[in-house]
Amino acid sequence: MATANTILVLVLLSLASLSFASDPSPLQDLCVADLNIMVNGFVCKDPKLATANDFFFSGLDKVRTPINAVGSNVTAVNVNQIAGLNTLGISAVRIDYAPYGQNPPHTHPRATEILTVLEGSLFVGFVTSNPDNRLISKVLQKGDVFVFPIGLIHFQFNAGNTNAVAIAALSSQNPGVITIANAVFGSKPKISADILARAFLVDKNIVDLIQSKF
Repeated sequence: MATANTILVLVLLSLASLSFASDPSPLQDLCVADLNIMVNGFVCKDPKLATANDFFFSGLDKVRTPINAVGSNVTAVNVNQIAGLNTLGISAVRIDYAPYGQNPPHTHPRATEILTVLEGSLFVGFVTSNPDNRLISKVLQKGDVFVFPIGLIHFQFNAGNTNAVAIAALSSQNPGVITIANAVFGSKPKISADILARAFLVDKNIVDLIQSKF
């Protein structure tokens, strides 16, 4: 009997954990974030104090010059920009790409992404988890849509000689982003070059060189 009860408890705990595997569903009409208080998400301010500006962001139509070393510029619109997104489980980004620029391999630990090309052409893809590590990729044209499943490494590359623009929605108010190269080679403090050399099957001097770029 004790074993049966233990199994039942474990099953209930598993179901409970699944229910918290994504952003919480709101239990009221709105929950505008109080950005000063965060405990695994933001607490709600008094709904009576909510205004239209809590649900508003302007300027996503504006061109952002790609400014980073890989030729892209990401404009995020999440709960930090629109406090009214709190508990709603959605956010957006605009991505501007220079010719041959890229949004390098990265993951969103808390969100699936659906991307739409507004201008130009993009080569995009994601990699499935171990052990297959299968690349699923496609060339997208203006108006095309592609989905990157939650947590999987993915990328976009502007294969053209003109600027490209995409907009994406993500299934979290605060999806997070882990850029693989920055995390692996630019961690603070640094991951031991000996560890990375063995992981990537390269000479330690190559790791030292790459780490010096971050």
